[in-house]
Amino acid sequence: MSAAPHIDPTSTPEPPYDGHRRGAGDAATRVHGALALDSRPLVWGAPGAAPDERRLRHLGQALAEVLTGRRPPETLAGRLTGRAYRDLVRAGRMIAAGRPPFAGTPHVTEPRDGVLEMCVVVHCGERDHVLAARLERYGHQWLCTDFETA
Repeated sequence: MSAAPHIDPTSTPEPPYDGHRRGAGDAATRVHGALALDSRPLVWGAPGAAPDERRLRHLGQALAEVLTGRRPPETLAGRLTGRAYRDLVRAGRMIAAGRPPFAGTPHVTEPRDGVLEMCVVVHCGERDHVLAARLERYGHQWLCTDFETA
């Protein structure tokens, strides 16, 4: 088992954005102001490669946007296992937010090879929330297998 990856906090967090506007009926236009996810799968090289903090933060941001009702869950279907996706759809709007959510720097641990657990603080108005997610490696791709928020 390798040591838990060390991820340095970023000095200036990047604001959420929607860099890819498409046609009037698609998901991008229904989530004004949401973070645009890279359409490629979450891949970090060979087994044992350190995770990319920016892509983990983007995943945390997108999960927070779904849980606040600002993004449709289908935009994350390729990032979650079938069970986790069904749980996300079933969860619906779990976080009451007075303003758009902003996911902070992820705190990452690696309990064993091929498994990452991350936790991010979600700032979304008067009350902050915490979002935890578990990712497992399937080949070279990482998929979220479970999440919870409080």
